[in-house]
Amino acid sequence: MTPPISFVGDSQDHVRGPDNAPVTLIAYCDFECPYSGEIYPVIHALVQQARDRVRYIFRHFPLLHKHPHAQQAAEAAEAAGAQGWFWEMHDLLFTHQAALEETDLFDYALELRLERAVFEHALRERTYAKRVYRDVAGGRRHGITGTPTFFLNERRVTDEEDLADLVRKALAEIH
Repeated sequence: MTPPISFVGDSQDHVRGPDNAPVTLIAYCDFECPYSGEIYPVIHALVQQARDRVRYIFRHFPLLHKHPHAQQAAEAAEAAGAQGWFWEMHDLLFTHQAALEETDLFDYALELRLERAVFEHALRERTYAKRVYRDVAGGRRHGITGTPTFFLNERRVTDEEDLADLVRKALAEIH
């Protein structure tokens, strides 16, 4: 059995929602993965609806052998995050999964009004490759081999089709 996943001490994590939320959802996703893309609107809606009761943590897990643009997309999200725009880039990448070429990523940076030269330099120099790999290595330690993979309150969710129902059930149990 896989040990519970740690929520403690991850200051580099990308988090939506309060630290003291009663429900925590961790997602290991790949921006180019069609299954991650399909579940993205479900997660987005859940986080919006449950605002202060759900903490959503996003971690990268690009599947390089299947998705040739996933690594660079993850690095682009990190480069945007360095300028304070991680979640906006995250949303754009999932919304435009079919357009993840380098020129597309530069266009998204323009759309977000990022400092283009800084963003382009970060992508070309692979400034955030180690940061992305950190998430991948952590996921592998927990037995993750594919995306999307979720943990709900420290326990792995094996059926992402029921994810929304499981989150709602966890929220109902706290009242």
